[in-house]
Amino acid sequence: MSNRLRIQAEILTLKTKYPFKIARGNQDSYRTVLVRVIDHDGLEGLGEATPQKFYGETCETVLAALETYATAMPETAFDLEEAERALERAMIGNNSVRAALSTALHDLVGKRLGVPLWKLWGLDAAKAPMSTFTIGIDTAEMIKKKVLEAEQYPILKIKLGLDNDLEILRAIREVTDRELRVDANCGWTRKQAIGMLPVLEEFGVTVLEQPLPATDLEGLAAVARASRIPVIVDESCLVAADIPRLVGLVDGINIKLAKTGSLREALRMIAIARAHHLMVMVGCMIESSIGITAAAHFTPLVDIADLDGAALLAHDPYVGASIAGGRIRLPDSPGLGVTARA
Repeated sequence: MSNRLRIQAEILTLKTKYPFKIARGNQDSYRTVLVRVIDHDGLEGLGEATPQKFYGETCETVLAALETYATAMPETAFDLEEAERALERAMIGNNSVRAALSTALHDLVGKRLGVPLWKLWGLDAAKAPMSTFTIGIDTAEMIKKKVLEAEQYPILKIKLGLDNDLEILRAIREVTDRELRVDANCGWTRKQAIGMLPVLEEFGVTVLEQPLPATDLEGLAAVARASRIPVIVDESCLVAADIPRLVGLVDGINIKLAKTGSLREALRMIAIARAHHLMVMVGCMIESSIGITAAAHFTPLVDIADLDGAALLAHDPYVGASIAGGRIRLPDSPGLGVTARA
């Protein structure tokens, strides 16, 4: 009989309040995988895999990968570093799956020690930055409606990258003077991005995220040189090993657990980025409060947060970290501090 920690998984279907459109797609229904890691006393740690086709994952690949990772699970959650290395040795890739397992293992450790993750890491929850709230691509009228409904959030993240960028920016400025940050999701060419820079400045944009395709590092460097607005990369930076090649090219990186493969890898990325004087952002996918809360616990270490994935849902099945009013509030209960919504 195996003494390894056990894994259970089920697919969650999440729906957004409005269809969520970005430069490379549009949908209102998302599937994630709830992962439970169970110790020998029946205590459960929770994690959430948020697979992205952009990175070669689906819920089906997640479930298949979990069968392999089950053979590499440790007997105890406490040796987190070795546990994560063992999972990576068992099978490379499948980053969202390993991130979910990493989250569940950390949740177990926090519960066993009786402390939330931010305390486990020696952080101050009050130092978490404000979170943005994202406005997806839409018609001018729907953009205005969404902006007005998001009145409680002082910082908006605006999705651009299609042919109605200027219309979107004008519509937003007709109804609000709040801070705006822009994410083009790889949607522009180098010429378009550089041409948009004075427009973004005119509309008061303070951050520009991933204006060009992920592999166009030379183009991203050209845009950053021409820009007085900080240029942050997302799709161009998945794990810590990607950071050194970005030094001197862009202003910062966006960390997402679904890309990194583990919470400890996210912490390594923060340390490496800081060593190279890069800005650090933490982002998310459309996911429940399980995935959002896992990332929220290390926000006291970052400059920029975009953790609205659960806030965009019509119904979030879990309760955890909150971004009400834009302020990130971390749970005080042990581990993740996430519970099922009543």
